[in-house]
Amino acid sequence: MKKIKLLVLDVDGVLTDGRLFIGSDGEEYKAFHAQDGMGISLVRYTGMKVAIITGRKSPAVEKRANELKIDYVYQGIHDKLTVLDEIIKDVGITMDEVCYIGDDINDLPILQVVGYPAAPANAVTPVKENVKYIASANGGEGAVREILDCLLSEQYDYNSLLFDYLDGKVTITQ
Repeated sequence: MKKIKLLVLDVDGVLTDGRLFIGSDGEEYKAFHAQDGMGISLVRYTGMKVAIITGRKSPAVEKRANELKIDYVYQGIHDKLTVLDEIIKDVGITMDEVCYIGDDINDLPILQVVGYPAAPANAVTPVKENVKYIASANGGEGAVREILDCLLSEQYDYNSLLFDYLDGKVTITQ
């Protein structure tokens, strides 16, 4: 496996449990898992770029992405693969160097071409049939962290990475 240099995430069903909370004022609320945030911070520490490509638009996603210092955030995207093509050109990598985590059929075009396709446990069957790793956790319940821990363990000395965090060499964001 080539070293992964870009992590790309879907939001609903991956970073969240997929439920949509919409108030009477039209405001959309989402619940994100803090352990997923820590996993994203660990990935960023390794130098990996991080992107979000999601079909919906939500101020909550923008806020969370800013907190985690996500490099690329694209919302309201129907053709996710075209956006990913733009990102990999900008980063200067190939599809083999991308990890994508998705959960539904609109994620299949990307999952079928990246080097490390992964999914949460609650992904739909066609997605599960097209990934290398299926988390035991559901989306929004730590699935992203589980996948990232596995990925980082395959590519780095994971314990050294954690000790760097504990030694205060990086700012921790959850």
